[in-house]
Amino acid sequence: MDDSTLLRYNRQIMMPAVGIEGQQKIIDATVFIVGLGGLGSPVAMYLASSGIGHLVLNDFDAVDLSNLQRQIVHTTGSVDEPKVESAIRTLTALNPEIRLTGLNRKLTREEIFEQVSNADVVVDATDNFAIRFAINQACVETRTPLVSGAAIRMEGHLIVYRADLDDSACFRCLYSPDDEPNERCSETGVLGSLCGTIGSLQATEVLKIIANLGPSKYGKLVLFDAALAEWQEVRIRKDALCPVCGNMP
Repeated sequence: MDDSTLLRYNRQIMMPAVGIEGQQKIIDATVFIVGLGGLGSPVAMYLASSGIGHLVLNDFDAVDLSNLQRQIVHTTGSVDEPKVESAIRTLTALNPEIRLTGLNRKLTREEIFEQVSNADVVVDATDNFAIRFAINQACVETRTPLVSGAAIRMEGHLIVYRADLDDSACFRCLYSPDDEPNERCSETGVLGSLCGTIGSLQATEVLKIIANLGPSKYGKLVLFDAALAEWQEVRIRKDALCPVCGNMP
């Protein structure tokens, strides 16, 4: 690291849990972020500012004026622009030292598998259940950690799936295709700052995994009620009959 890099990441490096070695792990890492909306925005911004060396960004939507209340990686000038292009411009301005790859399209299962295979950690920041199942499948097959979040109204949740650890549940252990929610934030609304809360937690879990900064929240569904400012944790155990990670073929 040169002097400029050391200065940029000084507040992380000075933490004993991180140090030069941990920061180098962060710089050497590749993270695949799926979704650049309310959750993907703070995830991408914090990972970029923290120094993740390569961020792969996937979204196939364009910025709408109604997005700006919570999707902070985009600006008013980005309206009608592809979210991937808008995000890359913001993140480049935030940290020109990192590498950014934009995928402005709906990926096939084969493409998802390829990107997951090349990533150290995957972030699920999408509300599309079909894509979530495809990401989970690829993460299980490649044994890649997956950090998943969701937010609606004033309720959010976070969970980490560690396919690289034999005792971790996967997304399919928790949800079946029949569980796809009937409600979307476009219909019920969502508090903008709640997205920041959950997205920031997702970014933190990514950094913890990469730099080995402590036990991740794998196997625990973390629920946040913003109205009451209350947190709950629910243990999610690996399902032996899960068709993705269990003993069934």
